Amino acid sequence: MKKVRIIGVPEHFNLPWHMAIEESAFKERGIDLEWTDIPEGTGKMCQMLAADETDLAIILTEGIVKSISEGNKTKIVQQYISSPLLWGIHVAATSKYKIISDLKGTKAAISRFGSGSHLMAFVNAQNENWSTDELKFEVINNLDGAVNALNNGQADYFMWERFTTKPLVDNGTFRRITDCPTPWPCFVIAATDKFISENKGLLQHITEVINLYTEEFKSIPSIDKTLANTYEQKIEDIKEWLSITRWSQSEIDEITLKKIQETLLRLNLIKTKLSPENILYKK
Repeated sequence: MKKVRIIGVPEHFNLPWHMAIEESAFKERGIDLEWTDIPEGTGKMCQMLAADETDLAIILTEGIVKSISEGNKTKIVQQYISSPLLWGIHVAATSKYKIISDLKGTKAAISRFGSGSHLMAFVNAQNENWSTDELKFEVINNLDGAVNALNNGQADYFMWERFTTKPLVDNGTFRRITDCPTPWPCFVIAATDKFISENKGLLQHITEVINLYTEEFKSIPSIDKTLANTYEQKIEDIKEWLSITRWSQSEIDEITLKKIQETLLRLNLIKTKLSPENILYKK
């Protein structure tokens, strides 16, 4: 049995992995897949990949592209979620800010630099024609940190996956001002160069298993109830989320990669574009 380390956020997107692990689908192929939740998100996962603290990660596309461009010896294996991520833009429920234009020049809470919450603040600023030079940030590590920062005035707004934060909107902790979708497929499977070079066959087995699970995921009977119970969500929110979420079994195409790199370059988040072979793992 070969042990493989994998990390991802503790969110509803990743239930197929947990189901496959619980049903011993990887063990049947001789793989002991050890999952670790990383609530801090993509910035932390990039650090863990670079430090060889994991073999695989289910990670935000723009975050890992930026990290690879900075020297992280990792490749994107394939898409995992091909639909955009819907980032909710949140303020404290008692905040004086009411509409998106009110947030110009205010401070964003981010899990860490290089995280999705950091990078999407730039995308949102571009959408609103704000100067990205004027963006200000407060590092809060995770969702609990965001709650504290927004309620004690350390930061003014927080961007996080809309449905994950929905319970905090419902209970009056946050107020959602609007949404900001990613302009590309949101999650990919990434693997370290070391793992790829030593375990091409294993990697193929892992992607074959998870692709079987994601292909059939939406058709599982009562999957909406399972998701709602597992992630403490309202059933109507889960149904809405399922309706806009598409899992993928395909490699990311070079046109999409070009768009991501050009956007990051335009926002001064990367210094140069890399060729696709430096970012994508070609089977």
